[in-house]
Parts: sequence; C-alpha cells; structure tokens
Amino acid sequence: MNNSQLHCKTGRSQLRRAELIAIGRRLFADTSYDVLSMDDIARQAGIAKGLIYYYFASKRGYYLAVIEDSVAELVARAGSEPELPRAARVRRTVDGYLQYAEHHRAAYRTIATGGVGSDAEVLGIRDAVRTELVATIAEGAYGHREPPPLARLALIGWLSAVEGATLEWIDSCEDEVRPSRAEFGALLVRLLRATMSTIEEFVPACPAPPPEVEAEPAPRAAPSP
Repeated sequence: MNNSQLHCKTGRSQLRRAELIAIGRRLFADTSYDVLSMDDIARQAGIAKGLIYYYFASKRGYYLAVIEDSVAELVARAGSEPELPRAARVRRTVDGYLQYAEHHRAAYRTIATGGVGSDAEVLGIRDAVRTELVATIAEGAYGHREPPPLARLALIGWLSAVEGATLEWIDSCEDEVRPSRAEFGALLVRLLRATMSTIEEFVPACPAPPPEVEAEPAPRAAPSP
C-alpha cells in the first residue's frame, strides 16, 4: 500500500470513528450504560457489532470515547479566542460554554451530571474538565492558569452553580420563553465578576478584571400584568 492509499484509509477510518462517536452521543444520552447491550447499540446504530469492537475494543471503551470527545469539544469552545483582552476573554469563555450546552444538550447533560447513574470514570472526566475550565477562566482573568487554592475554590463554586443553572436552562424551559443565551450569559458573567471581586478581597494577588466597555444585554422586562 502506498502513502496516498494509507492516507485515504486513515482518513476514512477517522471519519467512521467520528460517525460512531456521534451515534454514541445520542444512544448514551438518556440510557444507562448497563442497560444498552452491544447488540442494542449495533441495532440502533444500524452497524455490525464487530465494527464497534474494531474501533473501540469494548463497549466501555466506546462509552468513554464518546464522553471524552464531548469534553474536548466543550473545552475547546470555551477557551477560544485567547488573544482577546482579559475581561472580553472571560465573557467569551462563558458564551462558548453556553453555546456548546445549547446546541449539544444531551452531551452537556452527560458531562455535567457524570453520566447516567453517576459513572465513576465519567465523574473523573467531569472533574478534569472542571479543572481545565477553571484554568481557562483563571488564565483569562489573571494571566496564569493556576490560581491560589482559595481563589480556585471560589471559581469551582461558581462553576458548580453554573452547571446546575445551565442544566435547568437547557432542560426545564421552553425555547420560546427561556432567557436567551446572551441574557443568561450576561447573568453568569455578572455572578463571576462578583465572585472575582470577593476573591480579590481574600487574595489581593488575584485582582478582578476591569469591567468591559461593551454593554451587556439589559435584563428582560417583566411582563405587564
């Protein structure tokens, strides 16, 4: 096999693997890992069971690959545009996070909750993504990825609240009445600024970023009685 043939085969393999992961996101979104058998997965995906073994070695490997792929996309989206000023980068990080959750609801739900049934290994992946997101926020706000322990605890607390609020935002509100991503993002940024102001009081080495010049969306007006 020449180099061009090998490259073509590798490209097809990568595409096929990506297709299987996309299928896995849907299958594992609302169904327990233990409930789905390999036969179930193959039948619902419309593929031969051996194909999953070929690319992922086991059902467990397939499941973890699906979660890790979702995490990688979430982190990449949240940490985009590192050249922006500090305050703008924090806002873009929040918007990227919400954009992912809005358009990949099932995958986000799995990441934020640790998988159906709180899978221990998925919880480990979730903890890793929390660490990466806190580092991304700290880098955007303070210029370095490792905040002091007290600052990190405060940011973890904010992020935990964000996860719960985002799950409510994507699951419990109808699209036509729920706050827009811009409104919700502005709220989370405001809460983050309050957290960072509190951090600055306790850890003066971590000053809060200055407010942005760009105006944030105004709060939605209350409906008339």
